[in-house]
Amino acid sequence: MKKKNNRTYIGGQAVIQGVMMRGKSAMATAVRDDKGVLHLEAKRIKPPEKRKKWTRVPFLRGVVNFVLSLVDGMKALLRSSEVAVADDEENSTKFSAWVEEKWKISAGDILTAVSTFLGIVIALGLFFFLPGYLTGLIDNAVRAKYAAGGSMPHWGQGGIFYNLIEGGMRLAIFVCYILFTLIFKSLRETYRYHGAEHKTINCYEYGLPLTKENVKGCSRMHDRCGTTFIFLVLIISILVFSLVGWVFMGVVGLERAISSSVLRRLVLAVIKIVCLPLVAGISYEILKLLSLSSSPVLFPLKAPGYLLQLLTTREPTDEMIECAITAFEKVKEMDEDPESPEKIFATEVKLTKLLAMMKKTFAAHEIDEADAEWIVALSLNIPRSSLKEERIIKQAGCKKILDIYEERLTGRPLWYIIGNTDFYGYRIKVDERVLIPRPETEVLVREAVASLREGDSVLDLCTGSGAIAIAVSAEASKDKTVTVTAADISEEALELARENARYNKTAAGITFVKSDLFEGIRGKFNLITANPPYVKHGEIASLQREVRDFEPRIALDGGVDGLDFYRRIAAKVNRYIARGGMLILECGENQAQEIIKIFNQSSRCDYAMVVRDLNGIERVIKIGF
Repeated sequence: MKKKNNRTYIGGQAVIQGVMMRGKSAMATAVRDDKGVLHLEAKRIKPPEKRKKWTRVPFLRGVVNFVLSLVDGMKALLRSSEVAVADDEENSTKFSAWVEEKWKISAGDILTAVSTFLGIVIALGLFFFLPGYLTGLIDNAVRAKYAAGGSMPHWGQGGIFYNLIEGGMRLAIFVCYILFTLIFKSLRETYRYHGAEHKTINCYEYGLPLTKENVKGCSRMHDRCGTTFIFLVLIISILVFSLVGWVFMGVVGLERAISSSVLRRLVLAVIKIVCLPLVAGISYEILKLLSLSSSPVLFPLKAPGYLLQLLTTREPTDEMIECAITAFEKVKEMDEDPESPEKIFATEVKLTKLLAMMKKTFAAHEIDEADAEWIVALSLNIPRSSLKEERIIKQAGCKKILDIYEERLTGRPLWYIIGNTDFYGYRIKVDERVLIPRPETEVLVREAVASLREGDSVLDLCTGSGAIAIAVSAEASKDKTVTVTAADISEEALELARENARYNKTAAGITFVKSDLFEGIRGKFNLITANPPYVKHGEIASLQREVRDFEPRIALDGGVDGLDFYRRIAAKVNRYIARGGMLILECGENQAQEIIKIFNQSSRCDYAMVVRDLNGIERVIKIGF
């Protein structure tokens, strides 16, 4: 047996056409749909150290971990079932369409709920009521025999022998159940994914790189397997139920006090249910102790679990191993990196459910929740105002939404992801070469258009994406003729600005010039506009991640006090502004009055006035010459 020098806390389980892995702070499920496409879902869970102290107490922790694993495992199983069969809108049945339209409920949700209910009923019947019923028949036969004559041995419904037989039957039924499942191809496939899960974890614990070839060569037996845990639960339950039953029925005297056989069985059932947490806690601690060592001395204790694992695991294919590796590596990454993003399966889903999930996650990552509405509206090509109307989003639509959603979680601005934004009614393409035009800048455009006269010449400094120049040119051309020059120090920004001008059919009316403010400019202009960098140098590090890490710093940094560019403009503007002309500038919050002082001191201006934006902030300065 290989020595494990790299033991991990990561565990997992097989799901439908995939594998779920669970770590300390995250769980990930990798599933292949019926077209062979690999899908990954990963979410964060509460780590043990952040749970209440009593949940980490020996024996109690076993109950907590068992319940959490059961709940998370069931959720992963149900989620995998939604992905394993890819959605085919063309083949959607009339019934499914009617259910979705009439009740706003996915037909898949109904099927999942019914399947879950039937699964619970069958499990209770097979492993709880059937063993009790069969043991009751034996009990009745023994009682009938000794009622005819002779003294009855110490048996009783709560006695040790009674519970030993009931536990033995439960174990036998469990083994028979596993053998029965081997008949079905789909379950044999699940057992192969179970084998892939074990092999992947073993490969990591052996200290080998997680490659398909390395995983193939590893054992499909593992000490922390859920199959071994169930076996331990069955064995421990025999001992615990026998002891507790004997105490209550024999020592306490409930068998003598309760004459009804049916009532005695009911009391026993309640006692066993109450004792289940104790059984789970003891079994967990034993499993944990056995998994700490690979010593041959412990092999006899592990052997029964290994034998059962020979039935519940099978040799996996390369594709199955890839699923297990993908899930394992994602969990490990998320445990090690708190910034590693979550991922969600693209499945048929209710609009309101998907939107609520996105908003909740965005809020946790300090991302504007309105971005979730924009993502859904733009992906489905519907207005934001209609998002309150419930509808079922098909798998293809859900995938389109989630691709954008997951990229947004990386911090990249939404409009860079979309590739364009709306500005003053015009579509402006944006990416990391330029600053994203803000709605407040539309105030500047409005004032600029209102000031234009026939034949005016316009200069737009720091044009970036060209949004201001394009909007001014397009609006002015509706009733007058003007010429526009757009300048920027960045050739990359100018390249994008020219593309935007061509798209908005304003290229003929705009001349683009590479220039550091006025350095490359010739002539005088009736109107000069500018939205220069105005963020204080020391405040850039505290900006939102999407601005700080993605938008061009050259378009943000305005120097120590944020006013460097305004000083440079004020120093030279008189050379380039025509008599009777106007300079319109955008500025940051609480900067307007300081900027006016700069122009009063450094330029020959006639007047200056401030225009507030929709939030009441002094946003635009109009300076007359």
